[in-house]
Amino acid sequence: MASRLNPYLSFRDDARQAMEFYKDVFGGTLTMNTFGEFGSPEGADADKIMHSQLEADNGFTLMAADTPAGMEHNPGTNISVSLSGDDAEDLRGYWEKLSDGGTVTVPFEKQMWGDEFGACVDKFGIPWMVNVVQSG
Repeated sequence: MASRLNPYLSFRDDARQAMEFYKDVFGGTLTMNTFGEFGSPEGADADKIMHSQLEADNGFTLMAADTPAGMEHNPGTNISVSLSGDDAEDLRGYWEKLSDGGTVTVPFEKQMWGDEFGACVDKFGIPWMVNVVQSG
């Protein structure tokens, strides 16, 4: 898999409905995982979307999630740029450069879903997410 760059949208409680709408708009394959599937089965956010991905037939990729309770959600500023793929060396290099001089919001490390992931806001105020997919 080559590395990819795509938008990542954040919603308060309606990521499922939004992504189903975007699937109707663009077509393609939509996958969704809830917080309950990744370690919070009893919590208030259990049925909310932790990660969703739409792969449209034309090559568009759109990712989205619900913002967990207790985290700030600001409509209008609810988009990040996502870098993901399996080229760990390149992606780690991008992470180092993007986070340098910025603010790390999630340290780049192995996460509960098995991938290496980090989030930061670069020195220009742009939020980034970097995910290194771990091969099975």
